[in-house]
Amino acid sequence: MDTLPAIRARGITKRFGDVIALDGVDLDVAQGQVHGLAGPNGAGKTTLLGLLLGLAAADGGRLEILGTPVGRALVAPEGVAGFVDGPGLYPSLTARQNLAALAALRGRDAPAVGIDDALGQVGLTDVADDRARGFSLGMRQRLGLAAALLTKPRLLVLDEPSNGLDPAGKKHIHGVLSRLAAEGTGVVLSSHRMDDLEALCSRVTILATGRVVFSGPLSRLAAENRELEYRVLTSDPRAARELAAGTTGIQVVDDGTTRPDEEGFAVRTLVPALDELVVRLVHAGIALRELAPVVSPLEAAFLALTEQQETVR
Repeated sequence: MDTLPAIRARGITKRFGDVIALDGVDLDVAQGQVHGLAGPNGAGKTTLLGLLLGLAAADGGRLEILGTPVGRALVAPEGVAGFVDGPGLYPSLTARQNLAALAALRGRDAPAVGIDDALGQVGLTDVADDRARGFSLGMRQRLGLAAALLTKPRLLVLDEPSNGLDPAGKKHIHGVLSRLAAEGTGVVLSSHRMDDLEALCSRVTILATGRVVFSGPLSRLAAENRELEYRVLTSDPRAARELAAGTTGIQVVDDGTTRPDEEGFAVRTLVPALDELVVRLVHAGIALRELAPVVSPLEAAFLALTEQQETVR
């Protein structure tokens, strides 16, 4: 695997008139890593993706992609592929013709075997000769990914790649991205779907109003940032609820409609207090059948940021 980072950004700024889209953004993405990008609408995600793809130039800061400093020329750096705001396709051409045309625009001749392989990877072999105008949103997303795969990228930048995909299609695309990362490709994935980011990403960066408010492993969101609600299922709900209510730092948050003899209840707490509750349950001989966040740490962080923006407005 290449030892150079896929992305190293320091103090990136970007303005559109009086609007500051990016304000001192730092970003590190290793090769072989799927790095998630999240944040409310208007946070600066699309602007950042555009910089990575050479669609715009930063006004300040330093950006290196695959070890090469990126200047102000609006050209996609060598080894980078992807799309933002959906892939650009030719509706009147077939899937196979689209890939051949896009390869030609890049100054390359794509062999038929390469095109067929890319279509096969994203599950479009059966519709290779169908015109793109009849494709669903999910199929267009798959075709855009196939176009990116043609270049054998070392960095893949994708904006909402799961849009329009059914569960089977999403699972298929997740498999493709995981395999690419395992082979050493760096992947930056922007999505409003927290389940996609949690399933694929080892690290995530959250933007709000153009600034990085969190960057690191997903586990840190639960460990460091805020209380979360957890669903607790045990072999003895009544005794478990009493133990939870008597544990420092834990608040039982059921609304009163759940009877003590029902199988589960919810608590609000930080991770250290949750660990103490687990220890107390074990010592009491109560079997713990399930312990899971009601809302995932990433989704909770996203919602908190959205609420903060609404408050400011």
